[in-house]
Amino acid sequence: MSDLRSRAERRVDNKIKFYINFTAYVVINAILAVINWLYTPGFWWVAFPLFFWGIGVLKDFLKAFVFTSAFDSEDYRERKIQEEMERLGK
Repeated sequence: MSDLRSRAERRVDNKIKFYINFTAYVVINAILAVINWLYTPGFWWVAFPLFFWGIGVLKDFLKAFVFTSAFDSEDYRERKIQEEMERLGK
């Protein structure tokens, strides 16, 4: 039962991390966009943090909602160890 709980805790932690990062991404980049628009409208430098920080937000989203069970640490690790042992035994 503790294994199930620890897996659930990891998933919840990943979701919380995503929500916090996404909220900060939206708020801070909105502020940066306004600053960019007011002071340097000729060059949209705000696209750089939007893009690069967006990659991190996308990674957190995929980890929290898409690849939840594929890389579940202990199960995935144990499967891969078994696969490697089978390959080495051939």
